Amino acid sequence: MGIGMTGQERFEQLIASDEKVEPTDWMPEGYRKTLIRQIAQHAHSEIIGMQPEGNWITRAPTLRRKAILMAKVQDEAGHGLYLYSAAETLGVGRDELVEHLHSGRHKYSSIFNYPTLTWADIGAIGWLVDGAAITNQVMLTRCSYGPYARAMVRICREESFHQRQGFEIMLTLCRGTPEQKQMAQDALNRWWWPALMMFGPHDTDSTHTQQSMAWKIKRVSNDDLRQQFVDMTVPQAEYLGLTIPDPELKWNPERGHYDFGEIDWDEFWRVVKGFGPESRDRLAHKVRAWEEGAWVREAAAAYAAKHRKEAA
Repeated sequence: MGIGMTGQERFEQLIASDEKVEPTDWMPEGYRKTLIRQIAQHAHSEIIGMQPEGNWITRAPTLRRKAILMAKVQDEAGHGLYLYSAAETLGVGRDELVEHLHSGRHKYSSIFNYPTLTWADIGAIGWLVDGAAITNQVMLTRCSYGPYARAMVRICREESFHQRQGFEIMLTLCRGTPEQKQMAQDALNRWWWPALMMFGPHDTDSTHTQQSMAWKIKRVSNDDLRQQFVDMTVPQAEYLGLTIPDPELKWNPERGHYDFGEIDWDEFWRVVKGFGPESRDRLAHKVRAWEEGAWVREAAAAYAAKHRKEAA
């Protein structure tokens, strides 16, 4: 800290100069709380996100597909652990974060409250959901909070593989039988709009965007990220020979971007508030797994305590 500089002044200097705020630095309470909320929601999403894909591991069509899907689900568990660890540097305990998820005080991405009905859904999740996640998360590698930014570097690298494997599943289906290609089209029809919802509400309706961007926690607004995703994904759908389910989708040469239709915001808010098709089951499954795994956590804690005592 500079001579005679207050914590607030030093914090503002770090933000202005694009340097990282570290856990030992002074930070405004609002900045800390915003980070805890965002990182926790991100971590919860990774953990809950294991469920819609995990139930397809035993039903994947080949041994190779099973191995790939198992590796992906394991990656998502790892992402959750990285992010919970990043949140802990802000002075919040992991058990507290988990309790907030289980009680409904913390949210997770609404995309994971939709069912995976066919194998093509696993391809659509990898292609669209992980594609949207990468669009949203690359900017977080430049987040002003050091531990979060560093965690996102590895997460984004792994997510890029997830997106590729999803696209490869869709490509394989589209090059298969007419029935397989129709299965891919059906998955796109059902996952397209929920994927666009992943970027959150319009900027004008977003409670946190303006302040998060001022603190450089976020670097790009919700609507700009959504536009990036559409512009990136439409040519991929054309390559697959699939039709995006939006009659208003068209290239706008004046803007240099695709125009697209309006999201069903009633559905968006309904799912965010916990009334999605799978909302209750997803959370109930998570709580049940936590309770049934209590003995493992207790055994690990007892083992660690024993070794601390022996070392002392």
